[in-house]
Amino acid sequence: MQANNFSLRKYCERIGYEEEPKANEQTLKGLIRHQLMTVPFENLDVQAGKVVSLVPEEIVEKIINRNRGGYCYEVNGLFGMALEILGIEYQFVAARPMFYPVKRPKTHMAIIAKVDGRDWLCDLGFGSYGIRAPMDLAEIGKPIKQDHDVFMLEKLDTGEYLLKAYVDDAWANQCAFDLHSWEWIDFAPANYMNSTHPDAIFVQKRLVIIQNLAGRTILLGDSLKTIQNGLVTKREVGPKQIGVILETYFDLALL
Repeated sequence: MQANNFSLRKYCERIGYEEEPKANEQTLKGLIRHQLMTVPFENLDVQAGKVVSLVPEEIVEKIINRNRGGYCYEVNGLFGMALEILGIEYQFVAARPMFYPVKRPKTHMAIIAKVDGRDWLCDLGFGSYGIRAPMDLAEIGKPIKQDHDVFMLEKLDTGEYLLKAYVDDAWANQCAFDLHSWEWIDFAPANYMNSTHPDAIFVQKRLVIIQNLAGRTILLGDSLKTIQNGLVTKREVGPKQIGVILETYFDLALL
């Protein structure tokens, strides 16, 4: 996964990563943390009636040069570009969202990166309860604390991995995936569905999320939710306030 206009230096500047990036675990964790806290998960293009572009150069232009964010294909795709430049072996995998009441197709993209002899689940675009650091696939059934969140990987009888998050005093299924490698172009149908299908949440509602050291801020439709040190606050936002909210909390402009 590469784009002619991708620069590792400009990527690091965009996410505020000031250390020398290397092909090791420390860099993997550092890049993910910095990107999560500077590049918002957002679907503003979809809400503006556009189909999200999967052209790599357009992803770079959007996120790095125009200071935008994106949803899973865009933010994970950008991260994949950085991994490739660093010489870190990785693969894209398709994941099935598991929090719906009925079975859904594998419309989510995640990354498995191979660093220091271990396989790591990396995901910078899952949304509300997305992981905040890479997870070692060998640590099955072990609760992993990441800041104020707790996650766990399980291995299903099907051979798939199931990611869970501890939410409201109970384990909640998030997504399931196997280690079959997908090519970039394989995600084109799912991207089109997420950009256009009336049942897709990205079509139905505005969704913008940014992580921070104490938690995350989420704008879902006209509801603004902040999670800080495990405490949740919510408030409704009027249509005339959306532009100010996007600029203040997410450094974004209303399209």
